[in-house]
Amino acid sequence: MKHVQDGGMTADAPAGRGRAPERSHLDTIITLLPYLWPKDDAGLRLRVVAALVFLACAKVATVGVPLVLAAAVDALAPREAPLVAVPFALVLGYGLLRLAASGFQELRDAVFARVAQAAIRTVGLATFRHLHALSLRFHLDRQTGGLSRMVERGVRGIETVLRFALFNTIPTLVEILLATGVVWAVLGPLFAVIVFTTLVVYVAFTLLFTEWRVKFRRAMNETDQAANAKAIDSLLNYETVKYFNNEEHEARRYEAALRRYEEAAVKSQVTLNLLNLGQAAIIAIGVTAVMLLAARGVLAGTTTVGDFVLANTVMLQLYIPLNFLGFAYREIKQGLVDMEAMFRLLAEEREIADAPDAKPLAVRAGEVRFEDVRFGYRPDREILHGVSFVVPPGRTVAIVGASGAGKSTISRLLFRFYDVWSGRILIDGQDIRTVTQDSLRRAIGIVPQDTVLFNDTIRYNIRYGRPDATDAEVEEAARLARIHDFVVSTPDGYDTRVGERGLKLSGGEKQRVAIARTILKNPPILIFDEATSALDTRTEREIQANLKELARNRTTLVIAHRLSTVMDADEILVLDQGRIVERGTHEALLARDGLYAEMWRRQAEAAEGEAAEAREGTLSVAAD
Repeated sequence: MKHVQDGGMTADAPAGRGRAPERSHLDTIITLLPYLWPKDDAGLRLRVVAALVFLACAKVATVGVPLVLAAAVDALAPREAPLVAVPFALVLGYGLLRLAASGFQELRDAVFARVAQAAIRTVGLATFRHLHALSLRFHLDRQTGGLSRMVERGVRGIETVLRFALFNTIPTLVEILLATGVVWAVLGPLFAVIVFTTLVVYVAFTLLFTEWRVKFRRAMNETDQAANAKAIDSLLNYETVKYFNNEEHEARRYEAALRRYEEAAVKSQVTLNLLNLGQAAIIAIGVTAVMLLAARGVLAGTTTVGDFVLANTVMLQLYIPLNFLGFAYREIKQGLVDMEAMFRLLAEEREIADAPDAKPLAVRAGEVRFEDVRFGYRPDREILHGVSFVVPPGRTVAIVGASGAGKSTISRLLFRFYDVWSGRILIDGQDIRTVTQDSLRRAIGIVPQDTVLFNDTIRYNIRYGRPDATDAEVEEAARLARIHDFVVSTPDGYDTRVGERGLKLSGGEKQRVAIARTILKNPPILIFDEATSALDTRTEREIQANLKELARNRTTLVIAHRLSTVMDADEILVLDQGRIVERGTHEALLARDGLYAEMWRRQAEAAEGEAAEAREGTLSVAAD
């Protein structure tokens, strides 16, 4: 569904955001490579090179260990006129080579640690920024807990893949080939064939079996993500759970998710045990065959005791990297599975993006203009049907109407959380799709109906309006919002923590924090979106006075359900089912005796009824 917009611009009605396409392991590795070799950081690239050099030195030392040990054993064997100094030099060399093998490995890890952690930081930050850049539609479709766990596992998988892919898998294969060559040169081709056959069977078994069991790891991830999402969703809605006595219901839902995870985890563990058992059996058969062949050679006099020790040591040294190769491959596969979801997230297209030639918004007077705006959240359900209005600079326009009429949609479109299907939204003559989102949102301040605060201090939440504000500016904003006296009366003052989503504060206190935050931001355009509808009458009057002071000399759009809060607006727009059906001042709309007048009478009767009930309650208490 496509709509032609004024000015030649077009936009598609969203057909429902689909998931990013599935990724192969190769796609994931290709995405990871730039973080392994960062083009803008010569220091990190130098660390990668140094780590590879240390790795090569460690492998050369490791392969040399059995050769020196075998020479030492032969030198110590009974013989005529032994050279005493030779075996001691060989034993000393053996010890130094073992130390070098371990030392170079530790140096390798120490040097590479900065590369791995830098990659984790870079990808984690990129993912965090990308999540904030994705549309509101994306976040409304997602569960925060599952999203958090997805990113956590993906970032953790990066270090695993970097470490094991670069320093274990390929170097281990090189070490095995070097060791096989040594065996061929010293002991003969039959020994080398046994070693190589053991290698091939082991690697083939490991790859095939690991590939088969990846599905169990993926099932673990999905069930773990689902369980975590349910837990966080339940805890975020703690009060609702308590209101309806649904602790056991939530526990049953969580237990069901945990049981699914348990089943997937058990299958993953059992198949891992089977894999380990198969690997051990292959290695045991290979070692036994080599040792039997070497023992026969010693008895026949064709090989020395040193050669027997060499065969044993080589197989033991091969067993460690072979076993670790299986472990490394499993870890890489699991790391890639963990990273798949996160990189799919990074590949998620931004529904709302700045135009390539977008310029900063230049606010001169602050006029807001909607021109024939049509929009809907789904292609089969249009919410706004050709809405047009103007908020003149420094004036206040109110939008009223029943729930579901499309009032809050207007504020979301002005913030450009969504793009209009057709028509235009202009600020001082500039189409908001042609300016940067950052400059657009800096120019607009909002006091919403439900102010959600960060679980931090009052000072932090007010300063959120302008993070570089000084303490004095924060306190001045609090004074203008009439919350300073309350804050200083608390034991911790501005360092008082507000709790999860600000639940330690009352509704009125939270709204004043929101007002202070907006005062600190000091935007030329304001939106009050049902800013007092959740408050009691007395608090509402106090907050309304604050809002009126905040709106002075600013372009203000008020979205309201209670008509008593918009009586002083310069113009009132009555929205009904996505269309503006009436407009004018409060007095003019009452005189017209249309929908607005009907809404006014209905709300006045409801208010009178509430007042009567309150008086009866007061008299009843007095009589008692």
